[in-house]
Amino acid sequence: MTRVAVNGYGVIGKRVADAVKLQPDMELVGIADIATDWRIKTAAGRAPIYAATTEAAGDMRAAGVDVAGTLQDLLGRVDIVVDTTPKHIAAGNIERYRQAGVKFVLQGGESHKTTGHSFVAQANYDSALGRESTRVVSCNTTSIVRILGALRDAGLLLKARGVLIRRATDPWESHLGGIMNTMVPEPSIPSHQGPDAQTVLPDLDLVTIAAKGAHTQTHNHYWTLQLTREATREEVLDAFRAAPRIAFIRISDGLVALNSTIELMRDLGRPRGDMWEVALWEDLVTVNGDEVYLTYQVFNEAIVVPETIDAIRALTGLAPDAAASMAITDATFGMRKSFLETPGAAS
Repeated sequence: MTRVAVNGYGVIGKRVADAVKLQPDMELVGIADIATDWRIKTAAGRAPIYAATTEAAGDMRAAGVDVAGTLQDLLGRVDIVVDTTPKHIAAGNIERYRQAGVKFVLQGGESHKTTGHSFVAQANYDSALGRESTRVVSCNTTSIVRILGALRDAGLLLKARGVLIRRATDPWESHLGGIMNTMVPEPSIPSHQGPDAQTVLPDLDLVTIAAKGAHTQTHNHYWTLQLTREATREEVLDAFRAAPRIAFIRISDGLVALNSTIELMRDLGRPRGDMWEVALWEDLVTVNGDEVYLTYQVFNEAIVVPETIDAIRALTGLAPDAAASMAITDATFGMRKSFLETPGAAS
């Protein structure tokens, strides 16, 4: 059993904590945070709660949080820590982790240089084996590597040009302000997701353009892909079928918009309505000679969680390769290849 700590109990941290508890080869030893409100109080009973800073310990206790100790105490009891704290804070925690002699997983809000390694399980698990640390790339970058990696692995991808319509903010922060009745382009082309994907798959020829839209639930990608040769639509779909963590949705089933898929996840009984797969509109995949056009949906709050679990296994050597780790992870999550398959069909 690998002993795991989660530092930061927000959108990603709470999901990682729950996912660790599902794994047969991992133990969630504790959760660290500085919050004193409802967010950390919902963790009571799930795992011991620690104060991420000594200053926060008194405030947390005063707010009625049962604090088991400090982050330093927690680090002395674990093999690895998953840092899901807000952007740039994790980079400041690295020295603490190194002094404690624990391995660490960062998230995509940090830069590639913080760990020198960026991670998506299906693409580069082997290169993370035994490392001190890695960085699980962002939600959008994870989806790019999954989709483009599937075609690359099939020998079909030459280059990719994509447009990303990003959600304005996380749903729980909608009250803090956001984008209404407008769309805000990112200030540079390529947007940061393309170069970020190249930290995982350096040979990808891709350019991304991004904008923030006036919605808070999930991202939406549109891609124009040039193939290495002319191919049939079925060949392209077979490449996606063969790849992990891509699931088909269909407009013909009434899944006509981002909110439709969100509602489907709730009706399927997914925890928190989460979708860990990339949801690819199967009936919109269009092939014209050596060009492919497609669109898919990315659930930003959840897609990186299975990758984080696999990163834990890679760093600690719990599984020898991506296939072995992903088989465990995907089974514990209940991953699907098609969300509306008939009951009893293989997922």
